[in-house]
Amino acid sequence: MIDLQRLTADHFTARTGIGVNFTVLPENDVRDKISQEFSSQAGQYDIASLSNFEIPIYAKSEWIAPLDGYIAADAQFDQSDVLAPMTQSLSAEDGKIYGEPFYGESSFLMYRKDVLDQQGVEMPPKPTWQQVADIAARVDDKVPGMAGICLRGQPGWGQVFAPLTTVVNTFGGTWFSADWQAQVDAPEFKQATQFYVDLVRSHGEIGAPQAGFTECLNNMVQGNAAMWYDATSAAGTLEAADSPVKGKMGYVAAPVVKTKSSGWLYAWSWSIQQASEKKDNAWKFISWASSREYEELVGAQMGWSRVPAGKRASTYENPEYLREAGAFAKPQLEAIASADPVNPGVQPRPAIGIQFIDIPEFTDLGTQVSQHVSSAIAGRMSVDEALERGQELADDVAERYRARQG
Repeated sequence: MIDLQRLTADHFTARTGIGVNFTVLPENDVRDKISQEFSSQAGQYDIASLSNFEIPIYAKSEWIAPLDGYIAADAQFDQSDVLAPMTQSLSAEDGKIYGEPFYGESSFLMYRKDVLDQQGVEMPPKPTWQQVADIAARVDDKVPGMAGICLRGQPGWGQVFAPLTTVVNTFGGTWFSADWQAQVDAPEFKQATQFYVDLVRSHGEIGAPQAGFTECLNNMVQGNAAMWYDATSAAGTLEAADSPVKGKMGYVAAPVVKTKSSGWLYAWSWSIQQASEKKDNAWKFISWASSREYEELVGAQMGWSRVPAGKRASTYENPEYLREAGAFAKPQLEAIASADPVNPGVQPRPAIGIQFIDIPEFTDLGTQVSQHVSSAIAGRMSVDEALERGQELADDVAERYRARQG
């Protein structure tokens, strides 16, 4: 986003005459501001950066404008080049597209090839979670101070429950059944959560209950963990020119149990406020900022490791990008391509989403339940107790949806 601001005046405004004013805020603050702005349809902002969590919800509320007409009239944009799971997750129930990705990610398993080699351990290209747990036990503390694995334990619907919900999915669990019955204390949800908690308590990083994405990234860079299951976007930092672990990392598919794949799907994307009076100009900016041309500009001006990847198939055919990202480009693309936001588990779901349930209530529900799970990781309560409390919270949400259907 910072790179985008630096490049906009000279490469977009100079060509189109369209001025762009940015408001930049931390993630939690920007979510609150966008929600207030778009729910009131104040029209102060023409465009917002929304994720694939917000876009279907905002589209249903008619807070954002469909983009299909602009896409059809803009052949140069090439919607077919946008990875299909991204297009699917940025569309609404009416089948229309409401967002274009600026960059995207899935999740995969990152590991120290040199450390596993030293212990005679071979990483399967598509590991199961049990295989990962076995490897974590074998390599834990074999290098002094290096944990077997790093897993998020920090409270937050987008922190511990980003990876944990994918584990729940592949163990056969779900937050809600298709008819809105809460399933948080169901055997599969409990089994997945108990496995996750046991793994991070036995072979995970120091300070796991407070560890989120940033903390685990730092642990990998500093050599404090042998494996890490998290966002594919982290690989760019691990393979950066100044990274101590550049060239030492391996990347394989998100671990599974009952499903063929289990990686999540996330994208920061551009949407146009329905109340905007400058929709045509807004689309011109979106078309440029999410284009193949923009990626090539970043590569030429700032280096290919800075390219906002994870959204276009052509990125992964670009030899200059592949020279920079060759260590992780293929598993990153495969992770995104295999993500299924409609059917991420073994049973039908009442709402779209892999690492979240795409309903407005999930941000509060996921965060509240995550606090209990984080307490279980800290040893302050059992997993059963954490999920019993979670079930009560989830059932309150489910009851409202059952009432609407009835």
